[in-house]
Formats: sequence, C-alpha cells, structure tokens
Amino acid sequence: MKREASEVKQRVNAKRTLQGSQKVVGLAMISNIALFSGKLYAAWQSGSASMFSEALHSLADVLNESLLMWGIWRSLRQPDPQHPYGFTAERYAWALVSGVGIFFLGGGVSLYHGISGLMSANHVLGDMTSSWCVLGASLVFEGATMTYAYKHIAQSARTAGVSVTDYLKRGADPTAVQVFAEDCAAVSGVAIAGTCLGLTKLLNNPMIDSLGSITIGILLSGVAAFLIKRNIAGLVETRMPVGKEREIVEELEADPIVSSVQDVKSTALGTESARFKAEILFNGEEVTQRYIQRNRAHFQSEIALLKTLTTEKEIEEWTKRQGGRIVSTLGNEVDRLELKIITKRPEVKHIDLEIL
Repeated sequence: MKREASEVKQRVNAKRTLQGSQKVVGLAMISNIALFSGKLYAAWQSGSASMFSEALHSLADVLNESLLMWGIWRSLRQPDPQHPYGFTAERYAWALVSGVGIFFLGGGVSLYHGISGLMSANHVLGDMTSSWCVLGASLVFEGATMTYAYKHIAQSARTAGVSVTDYLKRGADPTAVQVFAEDCAAVSGVAIAGTCLGLTKLLNNPMIDSLGSITIGILLSGVAAFLIKRNIAGLVETRMPVGKEREIVEELEADPIVSSVQDVKSTALGTESARFKAEILFNGEEVTQRYIQRNRAHFQSEIALLKTLTTEKEIEEWTKRQGGRIVSTLGNEVDRLELKIITKRPEVKHIDLEIL
C-alpha cells in the first residue's frame, strides 16, 4: 500500500509538470501565430530579407510547438500492457521531430533567402515603419514567453534537485526546454534583424539585410542542433550517474538483512526518471530472526505446538508453515528496501531487487 501510494504521488507530480508544460507551449504558440502574421506583413511592406527570415522563424515555431503539444498529449496516456513504463519517450520523439523542423524550415530557408539576397543585393527596401513596430512587439511577446518558460524550468529543476543548467542539458521535460531555447533564439533574432535593418537604412546597403538573414539562419541551425542532440540522448537511455548509483548500492549493503549486492544495472531518462535493478543475497539468519521478533508471541505458541507433534507428517506441515511465513517476511523486507530507496531517491521510478 505504501509503494502504491508512492507511485500514485509520482504520477500526480508528473502529470502536474506536463500540464505546466502545456501552458508554456500553448502561450508560445498563440504568441507566435500573432507574430508570424505581423512579421510577414512587415516583410511584404519593407522587402526585408531579415524580416522574412523572422517570419519564417515564427512559422517554424508555430509548427514545432504544435508537435510539442501533440507529444505532451501522447505522453499523458496511462501505461498499458504493451507499454508498462508509460509513454514518456514520446515527448522526446516529437521534440526531436520539432528540432529537425527548426533546422530545415527555420534555419535552412533563412540561409537560402539570405544567400539569394546577396546574389541580388541591389533590391530596395520599402517602408520600415511596420518592421520596427513588429520587432518591438516581438521583443515584448517573445521575452514574456521566454520568462514564463524559464520560471517553469527553474521550478522543475528545484523539484529534481539539479541546477537550471543541468536541467537544460538533461532535464526530463524536453518541451519547456525547447520552448525556452526557441524563445532565446527569437529574442536574439529580433536583435539581429533590428540591427541589420538599422544599418541597412543608415548605410543604404541592402547586403547588410541579407547578411542578417544568414545570421538568423545560422542561429536557428545552432539551436536546432542542440535540441536534436539533446532529444536523441533522451531517447537512448543511459546509466544513472555513477555517484547516485553507488549511493543506492551502499545504502543496500549497509542494511543488516543484505549480505551482498551484485549485477547492478540502472538506466536514466533525464534527471527525473531512472530505473534500478540489482541481485541481492539476503542474510537468511537475519530474515528468520526478524520473523521471530515481529511474531514472538505467535512463534512461542508454534514452539509449544511443535513439542506436541509426534508424527513426521505433522512436523513436516509445521515446517512448511514456518517456511512460508519466513518467505513472506523476506517479501516484506524487499518492499521495505524498495520504499526506502524511492523515498530518498524520488527520481528512481522503478526498482527491481532480485533474490539470489
């Protein structure tokens, strides 16, 4: 019952985190839909390659955030017989697809458009008023969603007991990290576009505008490469940090009921989810002693009953009963050890202690 209560609490916390991520992604999606429309209009009015790249950037963000939302919805499903550990990995899978989309749609097309502009650098920029207005609005909206995503990540990092930097690299929630990275790139892109537009107008050199588009494309490609690498790492489970795994082993070995711990294996999915498996050689004498101590009055009555037994059959039945009770005591001890590990290491979601 204690173990079930612990698992229910873990599922509730995981669902709460995902619902927080849904809010982050939803807010970013609404913001980018509005910004895409404004940037596209400003690009059409001004003929700016940088503004066109920014419009593509917002479009890529909208499409990618749709994929992230789909991944969150898929991962909220309850485990079933075919997927006993749930659907956590689906968040990484769809986040990976989203990262690839940023690379090709955002970075690739921006680079292509900027290079095309360099090839025909004699184009004339039109009215810049709408571009400045849209860039200002972008800075406000993107900055707001970036701040909201950062707060969610900081809260998740505190819950996981890691720094924000570690959570950005290995955290178990790729969606909020992806939105934060996209918004950081968006704010940087606004600064690049604004600078290039200003220099283009001041120096009357449209090549600067095209170079801005290329710079934005390189920025998006770099962010996409980071997200792709991070999400691939999330899909391929790795060993728990050696120090944390060793702490669990030492805690098991320090328990009087454990003689040795062998064949230890662990996997980690980010910083908030891990599985631990080990083969345990139990101290049979200590197990028997605990059975006697916990049921001393009952055991004394069993001893009194044993003294009255006269046939081999009666003694055999008595021995079977005691053996079954000792095995039940061993099962209780295994549950105690597992609950002890989960309580001290909440990131360990599944424990498998095999009896040697």
